[in-house]
Amino acid sequence: MSRGEKSAYTDKQKRQAEHIEAGYRKDGVSKKEAEARAWATVNKQDGGGKKSGSGRKDHH
Repeated sequence: MSRGEKSAYTDKQKRQAEHIEAGYRKDGVSKKEAEARAWATVNKQDGGGKKSGSGRKDHH
């Protein structure tokens, strides 16, 4: 997946990133920086991309 490729994200994550980005823009942050911070926040919260479930649960 190339850098900046957002197709692996859910619609909810995309909306969330747009909302966060809008908040930074109000604070006078540049478009590029606001977008970078917004996606970093989404990744931090959700671990990035779609949840497949694999590797996230103990299979005992």
